[in-house]
Amino acid sequence: MTMTFVWIMVSYSLGMACGQVLFKLAARSSLQVEGSSGLLAYINIYLLLGMALYVGLSVLWVWILRSIPLSKAYPFVALAFVFTPLLARLIFDEKLSSGYFVGLGFVAVGIIVIARY
Repeated sequence: MTMTFVWIMVSYSLGMACGQVLFKLAARSSLQVEGSSGLLAYINIYLLLGMALYVGLSVLWVWILRSIPLSKAYPFVALAFVFTPLLARLIFDEKLSSGYFVGLGFVAVGIIVIARY
């Protein structure tokens, strides 16, 4: 696996995390709409941007899988579990425990081992 593909897959995972941030913004925004109810209350620019991002990421994922075995590529998806809480901390001031950072280390080591061997 080349470093180019490693960076593409890391970017893919970061994109997934950004999509989750957009969905959180959509949820927060939907709570602020007075008098709206049902499904229409959730449709806003953040939701549409998040959905568009996920469509683009789906196309990118299929392109990645044309060149890399699923068993090698899929572990990189776990990076979204690293990036999403970090973005939540930066953007929404969510608290992260020390246990989170221990787990982050395990995830990172696991991905490095998979990518190298």
